[in-house]
Amino acid sequence: MESPGSSRGEEVNVGPSWSGKSSIARHLWPDELVGERRWSPDGALLDDFPPGMGIEEVVGLLTAVGLGSPPAWIRPYRTLSGGEAFRASMALALAEASGDLVVVDEFTSVVDRQVARVASHATQKTVRRSGRRLIAVTCHYDVTDWLQPDWVYDVVVGEFSWRSVLPHPQLDVEIYPVDRSPWPMFRRHHYLSGDLLSSARCFGGWIGDQMVVFAAIRHFPHPRTRNIMMAHRLVVLPDYQGLGIGGRVNDWIGQHLWDRRTRYRNVVTHPAVIAYCSRSPRWRENGRPSGLRVSKQAAGSMIRHQLSTRHLGVRSFEYRAPRGGDQWASDPVGDALREKLEQA
Repeated sequence: MESPGSSRGEEVNVGPSWSGKSSIARHLWPDELVGERRWSPDGALLDDFPPGMGIEEVVGLLTAVGLGSPPAWIRPYRTLSGGEAFRASMALALAEASGDLVVVDEFTSVVDRQVARVASHATQKTVRRSGRRLIAVTCHYDVTDWLQPDWVYDVVVGEFSWRSVLPHPQLDVEIYPVDRSPWPMFRRHHYLSGDLLSSARCFGGWIGDQMVVFAAIRHFPHPRTRNIMMAHRLVVLPDYQGLGIGGRVNDWIGQHLWDRRTRYRNVVTHPAVIAYCSRSPRWRENGRPSGLRVSKQAAGSMIRHQLSTRHLGVRSFEYRAPRGGDQWASDPVGDALREKLEQA
């Protein structure tokens, strides 16, 4: 049996336990099947990646699969949560793949189902952007819509079904103003500091009954201009990273302030935020990038000791509304955020 196509994307081999799907994968793709990993018991996660990969490439890959919390990058694999461990394993599988095809058995089998869906969405984006193919072997049918596969092989009925690449199911995010009390749940995931100014204005975002994002802004002191606000803290819980929630929250805050003739700046070092602002028409970079190129070991040391952000590469952006008014992209996350935040 051969793969029914050569397009780059995702393919799912699905069926219940003991249905033979793993045997099929071992028979058809013995060299591409991802094996069991041997992780360092005490070393940083960054150090488990191939020596030839630079820090920018490793961090970019971890961030792409939704593991965008630098504190997790310097911890041993054994200390990660189930969702973080799954994402780390996917990043390493892509890093070590010798060809375009990666085959993963027991895909999302050991993680919470909500986390599995979110992680599947982040994984499929990464695979497609890299021009590779992923074959996910799983007993869970619920990840299919989030992986957006080109085809599905159901082992039970022995049939292929073709799929068009459709948007993932709508995700409702409810945003409300909050006080400082939720911050302790998010602070350890912030990439530089756990401090929160007492004067900060805070927002929280929920998916169902779970608060998944915390955002805070503060006044930007300027000798002549008083109508500038600055992003202060933005944290999405690790299990929900990869959906673009943080970027959309930041976009809305920028538009919300723009409508009130207030400028909004974002000074960042996090690679995911830099990448988002760099490609977004809503953000304009101020000045030239600064910072040093560093090794994985040096980057880990910097994060451990929370050194000055100038060592990590600082980028400054300012929000600019699109021409023609508030031209929001048509996507479920963005639409839900806008609707809920307008009520805040």
